[in-house]
Amino acid sequence: MVHKLPVVDLPPNVSLRLLRSYLSFGQLERARDLFDRIPHPDLRSLTILISAFTKNNLPKESIRFYRRLRENKRLEPDRLVLLSVAKACANSSDLVEAKWVHEEAVKFGFSSDLVLGNALIDMYGKCGFHDGARRVFDDLPQKDVVSWTSLISACMSCRMPVEALRVFRDMLHLGVKPNSVTLSAVLRVCSESKALHVGRQIHCQALRRTLEDDVYVGSGLVDVYASCSSIRQARIVFDTIPYKDTVSWIVMLAAYFVDGECEEALKLFELMRSGGVALSPASWNCMISGLAQNGRPEEAFRMLGQMQQLGFKPNHITVVSALPACSYIESLRRGREIHGYIFRHQILEGMVPLTALVLMYAKCGALDNAREVFNHMPRKDTVAWNTMILANSMHGCGEDALAVFHQMLECGVKPNSVTFIVVLTGCSHSQLVDVGKSIFNSMSTQHGLRPDADHYACMADVLCRAGHLEEAYGFIQSMPMQPTVGAWGALLASCRVYKNVDLAKIAAAHLFEIEPENPGNYVLLSNILVAAKLWDDASSIRMLMRDKMRDRGVTKVPGRSWVQIRNKVYTFVKDDDRNALRDEIYGFLKEIREKMRLDGYLPDTDYVLQDVNKEEKEELLCSHSEKLAVAFGILNLKGESVIRVFKNLRICGDCHSAIKFMAKIIGVQIIVRDNVRFHHFRYGSCSCRDLW
Repeated sequence: MVHKLPVVDLPPNVSLRLLRSYLSFGQLERARDLFDRIPHPDLRSLTILISAFTKNNLPKESIRFYRRLRENKRLEPDRLVLLSVAKACANSSDLVEAKWVHEEAVKFGFSSDLVLGNALIDMYGKCGFHDGARRVFDDLPQKDVVSWTSLISACMSCRMPVEALRVFRDMLHLGVKPNSVTLSAVLRVCSESKALHVGRQIHCQALRRTLEDDVYVGSGLVDVYASCSSIRQARIVFDTIPYKDTVSWIVMLAAYFVDGECEEALKLFELMRSGGVALSPASWNCMISGLAQNGRPEEAFRMLGQMQQLGFKPNHITVVSALPACSYIESLRRGREIHGYIFRHQILEGMVPLTALVLMYAKCGALDNAREVFNHMPRKDTVAWNTMILANSMHGCGEDALAVFHQMLECGVKPNSVTFIVVLTGCSHSQLVDVGKSIFNSMSTQHGLRPDADHYACMADVLCRAGHLEEAYGFIQSMPMQPTVGAWGALLASCRVYKNVDLAKIAAAHLFEIEPENPGNYVLLSNILVAAKLWDDASSIRMLMRDKMRDRGVTKVPGRSWVQIRNKVYTFVKDDDRNALRDEIYGFLKEIREKMRLDGYLPDTDYVLQDVNKEEKEELLCSHSEKLAVAFGILNLKGESVIRVFKNLRICGDCHSAIKFMAKIIGVQIIVRDNVRFHHFRYGSCSCRDLW
């Protein structure tokens, strides 16, 4: 039995006041209940209630509510009702409903209404439907500056910057004067498309119309100059804004970070604080993110600590900004602390924080934790799937990467170009040549994606790592675009593993031409020539490298390894004499080397390029940074079962072999991440299957 709600028969002005009273106290459900019991509600009440749903982030409920009333034919809308529904459609980005509201406007004779027309243009723009926005604009018999501004913003929302600038020029040509909102919208277009010339023209427009003091125009100009690497001009404009709001400061701070000028950003932030500018979570997030992205993770964490000390609560943006800092210094402890914070405070807006957690765990060497977070994600978008595929690929789990990829397809998630890069990387690390070829071909045949230079480089790497060097060389030569550093670099690196001097010389010649300042290419070719006993050729390459480095002021990056023991990171370099535990570390290495020999370990002295005797070569091998870091980690186990070591260059072949024996003899898992991938050493073997 259906119970009807008792009717509330009050005068319209009384029911309207009561409705507004409920809404002012946030009692949305009571307001809705009151409206449902009014026998003949007026249009003002309907408009107020629809707008209230939208303001409370319930735009779809606004649309459903309006539809129900229309279907019951209880009310016919006026322009204000349709205006409120159009705003709800804009907030929900629901194109189907947006088109229906447009039809409603035409049906009830409001297609020529300027205010409603402007709202419909904005609605279509936020729904990503440029044709609809343009049609409404063209149908308006009269247009004002808001109409033009709405169309410019719609073009930008639809990622049509050229069209947005064309609309702006048409507006000026017809003599319509832009206001500050118009200029702000166009400046956003200039910033994202790096149209510095147009940005300068708008700067002149602002000066002529005395709008340069407007905080929105000023911030927009700062953003344009900053995005176009004119950081000094950006600061000049910033300094001329008389009344800066928090957004203006954040735009300038972000500009310094994008330009890599962290010190200037820190100075400006201190000026902001000392000047009494109201700080916001966004300003703290900008600093944390900027420092993390510029390789200053410790300062990013200090900034996070200050933020909390001053009573600001980290939000999901803070979390996403801080997690890369954990990855940068491979601080699993700090990453886990942030993970705990996320779940204690239920910072689960969207998929971004959880996806960032997956990446952090993967980069910190905790693949199982990454998988656990991923598996418990309630929803997964393309980025989340790509991240999990990447996590498996970087740890050398090619089969698992493929399994995740196929699961992604089964779930109906459409792969993008990044998906195929990370899948092919997984195929490369696991020597899955036939599978790699099939996936590469499926890009165009099944998924409608055209492979770019990066995909070709990945496919070349798949062939190279499996030892198919001649096929890889032919594949690179047949690329429909200019081969990249990645393609030739994959061939050169594999030539060392498979001892192919002829192809190494060809690959290196191309690399010397593409990136003459990279010393790694010269060193790698020299090492290949030394291994082949081509001493004169190797010497010539070394001399060429020295000349190039001297002429261009380039220095060779020294190898270093680091390991975190509890709360502190310890860094090691080759022949490190500064460590207080040096004697203990070298004593341990000497002792375990004897045990390793008994277990079958033979030092690979080919990795020592100095012309010294065999005993000295073996001693030199002991001084490699990754061995020192692993030894230090073993000496400080304190009950731990996993040692995580990180290295900035590729792991040495002899070190790779030695660490396998260390893991077996000590009975621990040793994870080493070099600049290519993760190596999981356990029970005398490595996850890379010696395809390092």
